[in-house]
Amino acid sequence: MTENLVSMKVDVADHVAEVTLLGPGKGNAMGPDFWRELPDVFKRIDADPEARAVVLTGGGAHFSYGLDLPAMMPEWGGLLGADSLAGPRTRFLDDIRRMQDGITAVAACRKPVIAAVSGWCIGGGVDLITAADVRLAGADAKFSVREVKVAIVADMGSLQRLVGIVGEGHLRELALTGKDIDAERALRIGLVNGVYPDQAALVDAARAMAAEIAANPPLVVQGTKDVLNLERERRVADGLRYVSTWNAAFLPSRDLGEAVGAFLERRPPKFKGE
Repeated sequence: MTENLVSMKVDVADHVAEVTLLGPGKGNAMGPDFWRELPDVFKRIDADPEARAVVLTGGGAHFSYGLDLPAMMPEWGGLLGADSLAGPRTRFLDDIRRMQDGITAVAACRKPVIAAVSGWCIGGGVDLITAADVRLAGADAKFSVREVKVAIVADMGSLQRLVGIVGEGHLRELALTGKDIDAERALRIGLVNGVYPDQAALVDAARAMAAEIAANPPLVVQGTKDVLNLERERRVADGLRYVSTWNAAFLPSRDLGEAVGAFLERRPPKFKGE
């Protein structure tokens, strides 16, 4: 079975669901279509008895450039204005939590998810792969928790989930600097389980791992994932609720406007702490 949506394609064969990000933004950037379709796709996979494991990958050279700011800004309208009152900020809080629910649908899917990352994986892309059970990378993969560089506190799950993957010290370095790391560093710190020479070898490895999982008793696999998720789900849920409230209150700023303007004008931003 193959299903083509706007932002992703879903294939199910031999008990493995393969979800391929399609954009439509450059580098599979995450715009309104992505945030609308993501939770529905993973809820359907969760309910599909034919799917026992999932491969999540990016179409083209890159996994994802992360949040598609230009595409999202018209949807948010005046919600990010520094002088916006309680009504707009409440609507923005609802938007943040709706987007968080999309990433959480990946983590909550009872079928184990293997993320196969080629090229860039930035911001929201890192949020997405931290919700997967296993991450594999191509030799060309690069990762960045880049929100700090665009005047945003990362609020889709990286700050909550990465601590259990790479540890406190590495998480703080990545989140506070916004630096890029390559596949070798990602392997060294435990962000990925393996690095493969090219995209074809990477996807083959992810499919092979998914097939190995799918060959095990499906209810036992689901039960194992459920037990592994127990402590993390509680901690992550508390953290997501806190950061969504924080950003609804403090994200609107002149620095955010400067970050968006600099991005659109292709120039370095000049932040003033306002």
